Amino acid sequence: MPATHHAPVLILGSGPAGLTAAIYAARAALQPMLVAGLQPGGQMTITTDVENYPGFAATIQGPWLMEQMQKQAEHVGTRFVQDQIVTADLSRRPFACTGDSGDVYTGDALIVATGASARWLGIPGEEALRGFGVSACATCDGFFFRGKKVAVVGGGNTAVEESLFLTNHATQVTLIHRRDSLRAEKIMQTRLFANPKVSVVWDTVVEEVLGSGTPAALASLKLRNLKNGASSTLAVDGLFVAIGHTPNTGLFKDQLAMDREGYIVARPGSTETNIPGVFAAGDVQDRVFRQAVTAAGTGCMSAIEAGHFLARAEAVARAAQ
Repeated sequence: MPATHHAPVLILGSGPAGLTAAIYAARAALQPMLVAGLQPGGQMTITTDVENYPGFAATIQGPWLMEQMQKQAEHVGTRFVQDQIVTADLSRRPFACTGDSGDVYTGDALIVATGASARWLGIPGEEALRGFGVSACATCDGFFFRGKKVAVVGGGNTAVEESLFLTNHATQVTLIHRRDSLRAEKIMQTRLFANPKVSVVWDTVVEEVLGSGTPAALASLKLRNLKNGASSTLAVDGLFVAIGHTPNTGLFKDQLAMDREGYIVARPGSTETNIPGVFAAGDVQDRVFRQAVTAAGTGCMSAIEAGHFLARAEAVARAAQ
């Protein structure tokens, strides 16, 4: 039979933002409850080698890092729930979220840390080789392709930024775009075309990601020209898919203020949303950086701000008595 579970601070999402929020909220005696969601640990659980998270001189594994953060959050008093939220009512406090299990989770303050999902091409070999040559984050993984050849798919600002960033590591960067012109800002295009390490393949799509070796690693891409139908193969060591991200904010449509792409809009320099008592942390409100460390930082901010909000609400309630 469905049950109702209440906590002063309810956290949705178990990536770096949600787990950091849980650690700070628990240490502030706010008795947080965290609902893990569909992918416990967030995108870090599909990230293999991590070399850019502060505090670790040696390479660590993304799933291991999330496991350690969860253990720390549990150690300081966070209550974890394995469920996926399917509806949310933010019209009044306590805020109420219903899980796929039918259980209802309520909180006097709510921290939304549901993250964003990278858009993938959906082609053969792509999923099997994620973390073995296929990535959606040049900032995260570009370092592993020093002295190697890589390809980037996309035509917007993100694709151009990732291509230029990768020239710091790779010997050759091939940008593959399905059209005959880029959507990126002109100044960025100028920088791209002026870089001798970059070449552009126009009017072309990647049809298949091909691996070799044991365990398999990316070896080449099967390409198809959209204008003449010609097929070709491009030998590369890495493929970076840069066709955008989708924030996981469908639950909060018509309740929380969002930009045109669905990212939650927070007050500048804060994690506060347009609804008092609701805070947004991590990639769900960050369309620029999308790093584990920045997500953790906003998770910390959200917990501190949630604590301040609850203290003010309690003071108001006492004054009204």
